[in-house]
Amino acid sequence: MAYEKSKTRWAARTIHYCLALLGASLLLLTPIGCPGEDPKGHPSTAEGARTGPTTTTTASATPTTTKPSPAIASSKPPPPSYSRAGERGRPPQPVIVFLGTSLTAGYGLPEDQAFPALIGERVRSAGLDYRVINAGVSGDTSAGGLRRLDWLLRLPISVLVLELGANDMLRGQSVEQLRSNLDAILERTRSAYPQVKFLIAGMRAAPNLGRDYARRFDAVYPSLAKRYDASLIPFLLQDVAADRELNQADGIHPTAEGHALIAERIWTRIETILR
Repeated sequence: MAYEKSKTRWAARTIHYCLALLGASLLLLTPIGCPGEDPKGHPSTAEGARTGPTTTTTASATPTTTKPSPAIASSKPPPPSYSRAGERGRPPQPVIVFLGTSLTAGYGLPEDQAFPALIGERVRSAGLDYRVINAGVSGDTSAGGLRRLDWLLRLPISVLVLELGANDMLRGQSVEQLRSNLDAILERTRSAYPQVKFLIAGMRAAPNLGRDYARRFDAVYPSLAKRYDASLIPFLLQDVAADRELNQADGIHPTAEGHALIAERIWTRIETILR
């Protein structure tokens, strides 16, 4: 009996999550466009989308209760700054970059409640000399992340946490193009920083896209992790997706409690990498 109840509860959560994804995909196809990019591909500065990489270790974030707006903006953020080698007689502080979507950006939440900020707190508490940069942009695709890469490679990247692909999937975009874009991001980052470590945060395709698409999409992340000897989280939203108590009203973006669970999972991998 207990097994049947558990099975029924999981099925209900799965259906809820799929319906939420379907609703999001329909929204992304509306003429108003998608949050996070203007028609020219520039990152959005609309509320709820990050206006550029944000650091969680050099200054504390200021919480805000303003809800994000889905409106599109067309302002390109300024390049990130950091202490360059030779300044003050010491090398630049190594950086952990979180490159991702609204999930990374912490859509709908104060910046200090997003999981990259929580990882930054763990890094400081552990006495590790790294700066954490949140380069999440709401609505971003793998193509958008690739376009932003040169800007991010100005940073002395030690660890790249890659969380892209959810919006590609919601728009039904080519799995082959997704793989190509993510591969290019990893390859170019390693070319710039040969000692860089990767953590790939995987996603799962919605069942309504068909078994073939889901199979090919889900296989992208473990395949790239193997190729680049990267640490892999198979599904970033494991135990969070479709749980109403851990998601905001849209059923897709995690609450602060959801981000805390995600941060816990990521930290176990990041700590191993850093030590």
